[in-house]
Amino acid sequence: MNNSDSVTDKRITGTSERREQIIQRLRQQRSVQVNDLSGFLGVSTVTIRNDLAFLEKQGIAVRVYGGALVRDPASPAVEPSVEDKSSLNTSLKRSIARAAVELIKPGHRVILDSGTTTYEIARLMRQHKDVIAMTNGMNVANALLEAEGVELLMTGGHLRRQSLSFYGDQAEQSLQNYHFDMLFLGVDAIDLERGVSTHNEDEVRLNRRMCEVAERIIVVTDSSKFNRSSLHKIVDTQRIYMVITDKGIPADCLNGLRKGGIKMVLVGE
Repeated sequence: MNNSDSVTDKRITGTSERREQIIQRLRQQRSVQVNDLSGFLGVSTVTIRNDLAFLEKQGIAVRVYGGALVRDPASPAVEPSVEDKSSLNTSLKRSIARAAVELIKPGHRVILDSGTTTYEIARLMRQHKDVIAMTNGMNVANALLEAEGVELLMTGGHLRRQSLSFYGDQAEQSLQNYHFDMLFLGVDAIDLERGVSTHNEDEVRLNRRMCEVAERIIVVTDSSKFNRSSLHKIVDTQRIYMVITDKGIPADCLNGLRKGGIKMVLVGE
């Protein structure tokens, strides 16, 4: 009886310590992979999946295919509205937009993804001439109404009122007969290994289609989105032509992206 109890105690202690190791990795890396944890901790992938299921029940992790993401208790329970997002890091978004808009020349055909940073780009396009711009963002389209030298195209589709963006089959099909010089893509997360990702399933298919029809993908985002992964992958980092962000980008990301041949533009002090 005593021997059985001691074995049980050892097993429980080992499980607790292993899960604490997983929690530490989640907090440091924001995401973990089952196979990586299996090798690192010396246990089976089945054991790791059970650990991640336990951590999900505890509200610590969110399981995804092949691993898990950290669940930030400070994050709001609902997606913030466009109005809420637009009030965050406004000056930084405008600095990113100023760098982005300099890339747009007469004769260019561009896609502006929905979002608050791309909205700032649209606001700065009022003096542009001989440019064709397509967007799935209602707020972006409204900003382009004052750009008389820009021919405006809308994807159409179903409207997500929370983000003022269109999505769905109609939106995807509207892109199939076009070819664009560049796509300005806002992101929820970007990781060197896992690529560019977003939390919203409705919009990810349209984002992927945008990437397919654009010659150059230009990611516009602040530095808080790096070393993070969201549930739905949009595109590999190898497909990115340029990233415009601020100087707060983690050094490992900056060096890794540059090593991969991606052009980096850093704004801010």
